Amino acid sequence: MAREALAVPAETQAALKKKTAAARSWILFDSSGEGTILDVDKYAIMHRVQIHARDLRILDPLLSYPSTILGRERAIVLNLEHIKAIITADEVLLRDPAEENVVPIVEELQRRLPLANVVNNAHGEGRENVTGQHDVEAVEEDESPFEFRALEVALEAICSYLDARTSELETAAYPALDELTSKISSRNLDRVRKLKSAMTRLTARVQKVRDELEQLLDDDDDMADLYLSRKLAGASSPVSGSSMPNWLPASPTIGSRISRASRASAATIHGNENDVEELEMLLEAYFMQIDGTLNKLTTLREYIDDTEDYINIQLDNHRNQLIQLELFLSSGTVSLSIYSLVAGIFGMNIPYSWNDDHGHVFKWVVILSGLISGFLFIFIIAYARHKGLIGS
Repeated sequence: MAREALAVPAETQAALKKKTAAARSWILFDSSGEGTILDVDKYAIMHRVQIHARDLRILDPLLSYPSTILGRERAIVLNLEHIKAIITADEVLLRDPAEENVVPIVEELQRRLPLANVVNNAHGEGRENVTGQHDVEAVEEDESPFEFRALEVALEAICSYLDARTSELETAAYPALDELTSKISSRNLDRVRKLKSAMTRLTARVQKVRDELEQLLDDDDDMADLYLSRKLAGASSPVSGSSMPNWLPASPTIGSRISRASRASAATIHGNENDVEELEMLLEAYFMQIDGTLNKLTTLREYIDDTEDYINIQLDNHRNQLIQLELFLSSGTVSLSIYSLVAGIFGMNIPYSWNDDHGHVFKWVVILSGLISGFLFIFIIAYARHKGLIGS
């Protein structure tokens, strides 16, 4: 009973640790690049970013979902290999920030997201210089939306990651293939088999990311759904600008976003709500990069196929040589069978009188039998060479 009483708190403590680890699997980045670990469950995440449970399920690491980029009303759901994030108009929620492959993305988001706040700080200081105000407005016009900056970090990270894995595979594969062509052995064959399996898996991963980007580029409506700042601009326009969404946290950059939203709202009124050129240029850049990675894997696959063809040719050549050797041995066996036949006939233990006083007959029988066997062997080989069955 005492052991059971002690075991219950231990199990409870382990469950609490597991729950805490699961709850602290998200990190929040605001528009200033500050990262905050969130101690919340999935329902709080769903309420914060206004997405459905099926969209959040895509980011579950226990489920094997392919690479996906989904545009929702107030968020972008991003599932690219190990990068599982939710991007809103002013926040980025990144899953599993302590993972080895995610740590560089966390550092990159902290470095690149605050770049847009230089202009906002200048706004907050209330400059009186008219020229300075024009410069600030010009920078704001050229500034990319927050969600695109975060999306660019994720795309750059996944493209660089897959390209690095491809380079590592090339570094290991090409020497192994060259070694296999010089020496065919079980060790080299097993090594190339493992590399080919790794290449097949990596190609499937790269192909899925490429297909996802290609699908986005082919559909302007899907790209328009990723313009979260434009949707925020419509919500904060003079007609409906008084009602700010209650899910947006207080931020020092709200005023700057509203000013940009007003200009975006004006552009929307003039019929530019379907203008996706900026996002299209961003996706095309990384589409070309991931397509280049896929081309490297395609070239590697072709090199492996060429190596396999070369090895098959070598094996066929060795097989042909063995067949020729077998033909020589079979021809020699047939020729010697004639010699054995004569020896068997004269070796019978049958009494006969014609062998008396004719001892020289044994010598001529041996010589003639040998000559006939040799001529028969030469005739078979010459006939096979004439028909092209053996090499010259």
